[in-house]
Amino acid sequence: MKPFEYTRAESPDAAVKTLSGKPAARYLGGGTNLLDLMKDEIEDASDLVDLTRLDLAAIKETEDGISLGALAKNSDTANHELVRKNYPLLSLAILSAASAQIRNMATNGGNMLQRTRCYYFYDKAMPCNKREPGSGCGAIGGLNELHAIFGASDKCVAIHPSDMAVALAALDAKVLTKKTDGTGRTIAFSDFHRLPGDTPEKDNTLEPGELILSIEVPKNNFAQNSYYLKVRERASYAFALVSVAAAMELADGKIKDVRIALGGVAHKPWRATKSEDFLNGKEPTEANFEKAAALEMADAEPLEHNAYKVELGTRAIVRALKKSAKI
Repeated sequence: MKPFEYTRAESPDAAVKTLSGKPAARYLGGGTNLLDLMKDEIEDASDLVDLTRLDLAAIKETEDGISLGALAKNSDTANHELVRKNYPLLSLAILSAASAQIRNMATNGGNMLQRTRCYYFYDKAMPCNKREPGSGCGAIGGLNELHAIFGASDKCVAIHPSDMAVALAALDAKVLTKKTDGTGRTIAFSDFHRLPGDTPEKDNTLEPGELILSIEVPKNNFAQNSYYLKVRERASYAFALVSVAAAMELADGKIKDVRIALGGVAHKPWRATKSEDFLNGKEPTEANFEKAAALEMADAEPLEHNAYKVELGTRAIVRALKKSAKI
């Protein structure tokens, strides 16, 4: 690990002021992703600004829904009474991720900011545009069975690893931030993470030094009909091959509202809008779920070794919707 300056921030204003004008400075929360990358010298930081003393860990009910503090631990979020009762999809997603030890350390903000990556990102002997822009993508002509089938570019085919973020995408969450000029802004979760395009080294739309304060999840009527399905190579400690966050509101035997987001298929959580548009107003039947899944997966563009994800994704969408509808 290369040397860096360490500062413990006493307020959000002090934190953003410390990072202002320092493009290589980073915030430190749980550190479960950043410190590993720094130890392996895959990422460097000129300064680390410790956020752990900031009052940003509250989980509280609001007039519009629920507010999740950026520094709240993943485990505390998943097990919070309000989350389990009103947003069980989010709880299921978090509890399917990583290990209990990591969930006890990882923060909500850090979960959202973990690097979109693949094994070529970790291998400094191989080219990776995320690690070294312009060097190439080793996965495109190499082993790519775990990589993206939606939204990839000729610069990067890595997939976003978070389970929590997939659920937040389905729930139409918003991200509250503070910028280095002291102003705040609200980012729709669908706009927070980026597709790779020509700049895959940029995982999200935050400005340099911008600090996440909280994640706001609006009220919904999905608590009785939601499910998070994660398909992986082993039962624990593995990223998803494909995951599905499915939630619906049923009324008079029809689907009044439905949300579907996919993980393991793109550089960011992938919202299955074609499936959603098809299902709204229809009966929650297996036949309709199969049609909805086929519509979404028709646009998939698999690589040499990951065509299996098209069939797997189709079946996973149907299964998650059936679980959500309890059929």
